[in-house]
Amino acid sequence: MTYKRPVSVLVVIHTPDLEVLLLERASRAGYWQSVTGSQEEGETLPGTARREVAEETGIAAPAEAFQDWRIANSFEIFAEWRSRYAPGVTRNTEHVFSLEVREKPPIRLSPGEHLASLWLPWREAAAKCFSWTNRDAILMLPERRAR
Repeated sequence: MTYKRPVSVLVVIHTPDLEVLLLERASRAGYWQSVTGSQEEGETLPGTARREVAEETGIAAPAEAFQDWRIANSFEIFAEWRSRYAPGVTRNTEHVFSLEVREKPPIRLSPGEHLASLWLPWREAAAKCFSWTNRDAILMLPERRAR
């Protein structure tokens, strides 16, 4: 069995006016999130961000469009998802990125991963996220974008 690495990315996709794209997890209806995904062996973190965005949304953005926030969150992996990781692995380190899109592109969901997508103003998007790291990243978006 190939286990997931306990290193992942979180990519907050947003428009210039700070509408944020959220995806509803297929395995947990009602769990809304930004793009997330585990780093694969030999892959850079920006490469992981770019691959996950393409796989989960169909957005093919150039590497330079991704902003690395240089923030890493460590958190306990939900018990329901621990079987995906090697025995004894209980924590994940998540690296935060953002991707600004000029207009809301059509979203092509990965059917096994997500049920729906929606765009919300940043405060509403933050409130809808089930993950504290995702909520906190979205709440930092106006300050990050101003830099």
